[in-house]
Amino acid sequence: MRELPELAALRSSSGLIRIPPELDVPITPRVRRLIDSPQFRRLAGISQLGLVGLVYPAANHTRFEHSLGVYRMALLFLDRLADDQRFLSAVSAEDAQRFLVAALLHDVGHWPFCHPIEDVALDDVPSHEQFAGRFLREPGLARALQEDWGLEPDSVLRLLSGSPVDKTDKLLQSLLSGPIDVDKMDYLMRDSLHAGVPYGRNFDQSRLIQSLCLNAEGDGLAITDKGKTAAEMMVFARYVMFSEVYWHHAVRAATAMLQRAFVMVSEELDHDAAFTLTEAQMIEQLREAAANHPVRDLLDGLFGPTRQLYKRVAQYSLFQSPQLYELLARRPYAWLVDCAENFAQLASDATGQTIAPQEVLFDAPPVKLEVQFDIDVYFAKEDRYRRLGEISPVVETLAQRQFDDYVKRVRILAHPRISQELSVFDGLGDLVSRAASR
Repeated sequence: MRELPELAALRSSSGLIRIPPELDVPITPRVRRLIDSPQFRRLAGISQLGLVGLVYPAANHTRFEHSLGVYRMALLFLDRLADDQRFLSAVSAEDAQRFLVAALLHDVGHWPFCHPIEDVALDDVPSHEQFAGRFLREPGLARALQEDWGLEPDSVLRLLSGSPVDKTDKLLQSLLSGPIDVDKMDYLMRDSLHAGVPYGRNFDQSRLIQSLCLNAEGDGLAITDKGKTAAEMMVFARYVMFSEVYWHHAVRAATAMLQRAFVMVSEELDHDAAFTLTEAQMIEQLREAAANHPVRDLLDGLFGPTRQLYKRVAQYSLFQSPQLYELLARRPYAWLVDCAENFAQLASDATGQTIAPQEVLFDAPPVKLEVQFDIDVYFAKEDRYRRLGEISPVVETLAQRQFDDYVKRVRILAHPRISQELSVFDGLGDLVSRAASR
């Protein structure tokens, strides 16, 4: 396996691309052909964190940079696991090539603001994993996969879309999407770096990689006991990044504004065409579609010359306001929109002000839950596997209690014009309850 040109290039001083933070990514000719394709180059025009940049101004790194980081991480995973005889028995050199390609192209199906748009779950919006098939089958990329790697696009898509057909597929997929995977290992560090916060960098990547092994069944990734502390720190890094960055209240205000605007103008958009655009192109198309629409102010507040985000009027957590939280969390997006419109009407009557339906937004944890973090830990002296959640109080808490309930909040957001009056309105919680029961 180490004879693969990409693994051999790890120790080369030529053919490198430098990415933050001072990392060299080895690029072979066949990798260069993939990253120079239009489908991959498009990722240079899509920011990794989208609307987070409105709150953390340096968080403007791209999915192109992140994809190179994930590819480098995949090389490090393979380099470590090449010392594991069970892994070598399960994964051929051809399978390893497929994994490297899948890691490099794992975000090729992403469109701008992909995750917020996916969360509203419109019937005609595919998952980004499904959308990746469109790009993988385009002649230029498909030909590069076949000629340089001996791979059919569908064999790569199988790993990206979570459709394993055998034990090897399942194992490789756990390296791509699991409790400890090449994607999380890169984005936690990279997002933290660019946001200017320390939370996602405070775990020992090298120690974690050196502890990688296979689980008892041989169909998934595990770690040795030497990686236990590093894994615990990664769990906590992810928890804090969600709490302080991804679900920051102002980030969620921007997210709710974009979601509402997208849904309202969705019928004006050709999704197949819009989802192939860069971020700047998609913003332009959204603003054109909303030119004569009431949600135009939402998009102007996000992307116009003056930033104007909606303000947090109220916030409900599971431990502070369990009844209101459980009333609104993980409801379908259309239901939340109806609640917000009901609330706007009730608030108009109560305050004597005219509040437009789109001037109040309800933001809540989406229906889809985050993947729980737990992984097998191998104790060599006992020749025994134990779940990390059984031996770690940190992971036990996050594994037994729903991750989403403790890092995500239900928030009532309003246009700055009316936010102050609503935030001090006596009986706000009662209005929310009435809006939800209509």
